[in-house]
Amino acid sequence: MRQLILVHGLWVPGLVMQPLAARLAGAGFRCRTFSYRGRAPGLEAHAERLARYARGIGPASFLGHSLGGLVVLAALEADRAVQVERVVLLGTPARGSAAARRLARHAPGRWMLGGSAELLRAHHDARWTRPEPLGVLAGTLPFGLGRVIGRLPGANDGVVCVEETAVLGMSAQALVHVGHSAMLVSARVARLVAGFLLDGHFPADPR
Repeated sequence: MRQLILVHGLWVPGLVMQPLAARLAGAGFRCRTFSYRGRAPGLEAHAERLARYARGIGPASFLGHSLGGLVVLAALEADRAVQVERVVLLGTPARGSAAARRLARHAPGRWMLGGSAELLRAHHDARWTRPEPLGVLAGTLPFGLGRVIGRLPGANDGVVCVEETAVLGMSAQALVHVGHSAMLVSARVARLVAGFLLDGHFPADPR
């Protein structure tokens, strides 16, 4: 059975990955969730723990949602000894986050972001240099916490803008009309993810 490691986002526990994990288990994956404290400082520390966890499992695919995708990228780029099959990122602000920059203008927002504030606020170009396929999934239904602080620029999932999800060196990007958190309970997203993890490309018509 194919191994799949799922990594959750900023303000949520690993439990939120269970609906998606259940769907992917039906597609033939043995799903394992890696948990970390999203508001705690130290992306490098989270990434090191993930790499160590993955090395104990052996060859595996990876799925990261939101900030979890940044943890996945950091872990796999830093530790080439981790055996990777395929990787999918869901709504990951790989190039920084306009919503986080707005939140960080005020003390309550900076408290909400915690140790991830500087990481999410930064403008940068994420880069994938490994040979394994990387798929990026971005939502286009603008429904999420990010809208509370004002309209986000361009197409977005309510928290992360589509243009923020692009990773230099990615194999493919797909857009789906789903909000940021709803990605984790969407049957269509699950089919897109399963298709990429199995075949290395997103299905043309996952409905």
